[in-house]
Amino acid sequence: MAPDKICKTVHQYNKEPLSAGDMQKLLDIAEDYRKVKNYVYARYGGIGSLKKIYPGYTVQNEMTNTSLRSSLGLPSVYFYLAVFDALGEIKSQWTRIKSKLQKLISKNDRFTAEEKHYLRFILKVSNAFAQVLNGETVSLTAKLQMQYEMLAAETDTESLHRYLRRQVRKYHVNLHTDMAEGFAIGERAYRYADRGIYISIKEKRKRIFIPLTDRNQYKSQLYIKLYPDQSRLEIKVPVYVRVKHPADYVNQVGVAVGFHTMLTTDQGRHYGEELGNYQKEYAEWVRKQTIRYNQNRSTSPGRKKYNAKKNRFEECLHSYINHEINRFFQIEKPKTIYIVKLPKPGAGGVNKRINQSISQWQRGYIRRRLEQKCRERSVEIVEVLGKNISNECSRCKEIGKRTDRRFVCPACGYEAEEKTNTAQNVKKRGQGDGALY
Repeated sequence: MAPDKICKTVHQYNKEPLSAGDMQKLLDIAEDYRKVKNYVYARYGGIGSLKKIYPGYTVQNEMTNTSLRSSLGLPSVYFYLAVFDALGEIKSQWTRIKSKLQKLISKNDRFTAEEKHYLRFILKVSNAFAQVLNGETVSLTAKLQMQYEMLAAETDTESLHRYLRRQVRKYHVNLHTDMAEGFAIGERAYRYADRGIYISIKEKRKRIFIPLTDRNQYKSQLYIKLYPDQSRLEIKVPVYVRVKHPADYVNQVGVAVGFHTMLTTDQGRHYGEELGNYQKEYAEWVRKQTIRYNQNRSTSPGRKKYNAKKNRFEECLHSYINHEINRFFQIEKPKTIYIVKLPKPGAGGVNKRINQSISQWQRGYIRRRLEQKCRERSVEIVEVLGKNISNECSRCKEIGKRTDRRFVCPACGYEAEEKTNTAQNVKKRGQGDGALY
């Protein structure tokens, strides 16, 4: 069942440049926030602490008993958020490692079906996984223990345990951060008023006031991102919005994603026809700036202006993408969108200019925004395999020819724009045309 609400991130900005003193007070919090996270990484990021990180109350209690918070002078509202922020990243790393191990086990032909079953059981049961990695005897609750013993009786558990430990050593890394660019902040540490926000600092009962560009007020955990070289900050606010169910969204739409034209539908309509020009201009500017910077690296004063203009390019590009995606929904009114499953980026070719242009292709951003807006409107996205999808005739399924962005089928004579033919194939495959690809 689809959720009634989804989370989206809202951004707020300071209206006036922050004074050097106020920025330094916020940077002091960010630096201490970083130190707390690194302490948690070092103390609880290894295999010896696997038992402690789920659900995490043990870590919280042990961190309370340390002298770290008092030595830093960091308010508890920031200290515990830093602890759980780091703890969440440690858990995410273990989730990624387990996912990687699952894939390796499935692909390993040397394992029997019983051995794969045993390894998957160990990965699924957190206590068993921690005990195996720490070289301990697996001891679980009665029901799980019985299941474990049945699986263990059919395999050489010691060799399988060595395999898991070896793979974990290979993929596990010690987390660490050198960036003190921001911090999370709870409701007790801020207050909206006077068209701005009051933020608690390290001094007791002291807050700094920051005027904002809007009057919106929120009650949730925020994230403060600092830009000291620009004397500004950005507030990221998670907001839950109600999912829309538009009654007139009834169409089935096949979509082809492109570098020059962002979206082409199976009906031949185009959205984002200027995307290629935007991206080429951006890539050419980046190329020239990189050459200039490398030639004058020894005397270059820095990249402040470069970063500022780069951000403006990206903001302009993203604004155009969002505008065209919104226009796509207003006109197409889709109930289901069929789209090609994008492959991973491949190696570049011999032409450096083309490589740089392709590297600036915003296809990842386009996909994320499309998925977000689909969730907001309860629109379904169906991915299809892309094998020969642009070379195949959408009418007779024979292989055709592509020239000057046109598709021509020599078998049946069908002719159409290349991307339109691709979008039609996408829709047919998504709806199930009976062929295997």
